Amino acid sequence: QVQLVESGGGLVQAGGSLRLSCAASGIIFSSNAMGWYRQAPGKQRELVATITSGDSTNYAISVKGRFTISRDNAKNTVYLQMNSLEPEDTAVYYCNAVLTIGGSSFPLYQSWGQGTQVTVSS
Repeated sequence: QVQLVESGGGLVQAGGSLRLSCAASGIIFSSNAMGWYRQAPGKQRELVATITSGDSTNYAISVKGRFTISRDNAKNTVYLQMNSLEPEDTAVYYCNAVLTIGGSSFPLYQSWGQGTQVTVSS
């Protein structure tokens, strides 16, 4: 059974930083590309960062240069370091394994964790 548990969110002022964690179980973590998604109120869930099994990373334009994704295979955990936070980053953040086909990325698992709320005040 796949289980994804996100943590580390909170309320922060614009310009501040947060570090999110996602602990995964029930998957062969080291073999999977992992990603962080976010969903703001009234908007679709979007992929903001991915990291492959070989530690190659990719970022959405909106977060590039501010967010850093990393992973610890020994702990089955993926992280998202978020710096220079902006009010537009306010959302619930989720992780999932990522499947890339033909240049498009999709969440691998249908079940999602509860997410972690990030709120950035101006």
